[in-house]
Amino acid sequence: MATSYEKLLALKVPEKTVHYTAKDCQLYALSLGLASDPMNLAELDFVYEKNLKVLPSLSMTLAHPGFWARDLDSGLDWVKILHAGQSMTIHTPLPSEARIVARSRIVDVLDKGEGKGALVYFERQLIDQDSGTLYCTMVQTVFCRGDGGMGGNPALKPVIHRRPERAADAVLVKKTSPQMALLYRLNGDMNPLHADPEIARKAGFEQPILQGLASFGVACASLIALCCDNDPSRLHSMDCRFSAPAYPGETLRTEVWYEADGVHFSVAVEGREVRAIDNGFMTLKP
Repeated sequence: MATSYEKLLALKVPEKTVHYTAKDCQLYALSLGLASDPMNLAELDFVYEKNLKVLPSLSMTLAHPGFWARDLDSGLDWVKILHAGQSMTIHTPLPSEARIVARSRIVDVLDKGEGKGALVYFERQLIDQDSGTLYCTMVQTVFCRGDGGMGGNPALKPVIHRRPERAADAVLVKKTSPQMALLYRLNGDMNPLHADPEIARKAGFEQPILQGLASFGVACASLIALCCDNDPSRLHSMDCRFSAPAYPGETLRTEVWYEADGVHFSVAVEGREVRAIDNGFMTLKP
C-alpha cells in the first residue's frame, strides 16, 4: 500500500491562479460541440462575443490543479484512477473575464476494502483574486481502483440521487466529434488517458475515452437548454455519478425528470444503451 487516509488528508495542494478571458469561455463551449450548427442562435451565444454567455461548467477547467494524483506525492496508483462523480455549486455566476484563485484539498475518503478500491473526494473552490467573491465549489469523486485498504471515514455515506422510474420528461440529443477528447484537453485536463492509445490500453480501454467532465459539460449545456430557457445564471448546482465511459464520436442523450425539489438527469450513450452519467440532480436558483 503506497498511501493512507491520513496521508491524503494532509496532502498540500498548491493554490493556482489564472486570468481567463472571453476566448477561454468560447473555446470551452466549442470543445463541447456547441454551435456545430452555426444557425442555432441559442448556442451561438456561448461562442460568439456579441451576446456572450458563460457555461457554469467552465468552472471545472479554471485554475485546474492538473493531474494532481500523479504530479503530487499522493501515493495513489494513478494509472488505475477513474473520475467517478462530480458536484458543482454556483455561488455567483462566472463573468466572461476574471482573475481566479483556486484552493483545493482532499476532504474525505471512502475505503471499499482491499482489492475493491477507494473513493477520494477532492474539493476545489474558485475565488475572485481581486474581490474575494466565491464563484463556485466543486467536489470531484475519484475512484482509485488500486488503492483499497488505505483506511477512510467509516461514517461516510455518499448521497445518491436515483432517477425516477418513468419515462423522461424531456430529452436532448448531442453527437460528439471524434476529436472531442483532444479538443477538451485544451481546457487544461492533460490526462493522457484521453489522448494516448497506449495509456488507454494499459487502463483497460480499447481507445482513449471521453473525459467525464466533457460529458458533464454536455449535460450542463443540455440542462440549460431544457430547463433554464438558455439562461445559465438560473443554474445553482449539479451533482452526478459517472457510470460508464463514453468514446469520442458517440451520441449522448441527456434525459431529465422534473421533480418538486429539483431536476433529475442522466446521459445515455446511444447505440450501446449504457449511461455515461447517472443519478444526476440539478437545482435552480429561485
